[in-house]
Amino acid sequence: MKGIYGLYADPGLAQQAVNNLRAAGVADADITVLSSEPFEHLEFGHRDAKTAMPWIATAAGAIGLVLTYYLLGASQRSWPLITSGMPIVPLWTNLIIIFEMTMLSAIIATVITLIVTAFIGDRGKLYDPEISDGYILVGVENPVDASKLEPALAIDGGRVKRA
Repeated sequence: MKGIYGLYADPGLAQQAVNNLRAAGVADADITVLSSEPFEHLEFGHRDAKTAMPWIATAAGAIGLVLTYYLLGASQRSWPLITSGMPIVPLWTNLIIIFEMTMLSAIIATVITLIVTAFIGDRGKLYDPEISDGYILVGVENPVDASKLEPALAIDGGRVKRA
């Protein structure tokens, strides 16, 4: 047996199933919750919300800022033009390019991080086609004792299945 899960049409019942699994001694990391839409108003909708994406985007933006500042200054000093007493490397006009490259670096890093985490993320084996119809799957992969978890998932309106 790969796992046991319940399908619920009501998000409140799915939250109750998650709470019942916790009460049965299942760790949060072992509980799988899948749905076709986000349920941010319930606790199970925030279980996997932590991500490193903002830190990666910030770091990429900072690297883009420093690299652009250096490249602009180096290129303007390489071919100095007579500017009638104005600075060779004017900061105010360079700020536009520096800002745009900083934002471009952060956006590219965000997209790359999204693509990488989408393909490398935790891919559980529990799935049911009824998720596409609006049902919420709550289950456990490779449980030690599936018969102990079946009552925790058997809530009014929920169907318990074994994978």
